[in-house]
Amino acid sequence: MKTELKVNGQLHTLDHDPRMTLLDALRDDLHLTGTKKGCDHGQCGACTVLLDGRRINACLTLAAMHDGCEITTIEGLGEPENLSALQTAFVSKDGYQCGYCTPGQIMSATGMMDEVRAGDPSHVSTDLSGDVPFDDAEIAERMSGNLCRCSAYPFIREAIAMAAEVKK
Repeated sequence: MKTELKVNGQLHTLDHDPRMTLLDALRDDLHLTGTKKGCDHGQCGACTVLLDGRRINACLTLAAMHDGCEITTIEGLGEPENLSALQTAFVSKDGYQCGYCTPGQIMSATGMMDEVRAGDPSHVSTDLSGDVPFDDAEIAERMSGNLCRCSAYPFIREAIAMAAEVKK
């Protein structure tokens, strides 16, 4: 089957098995290996990408479901010599240890920051119709779908808070 995806600004036409996940299409067909395969069950967040600006687990969705969609992977956020604010903050705050979860953490945080700016409440938001506070509890709740086997959570949250200050 043929599926057309716009990945990191480039149009790609995939000729693939209809059962292929978006994660496998990105890694195996497009050779974008920054997106990691962790649990392959949607429980760890290592495969988080942005689909039309919203964060999703790429292991839980089929590539064929997203014909015409825009996908952003970690490779689409910045270059080594021109990092995004989140990537810079992760380096500055040591928000990584082994680095395996880092791409998914950064992609999830990118989507999460957009959700907060849009005023989307979370489980811990005290007000469903007002400004969402960007505090540690809010960051921790919104990032709870991304696991870090090295337990760098405090540094990850500090990096996200630092990047949020840069984006204001």
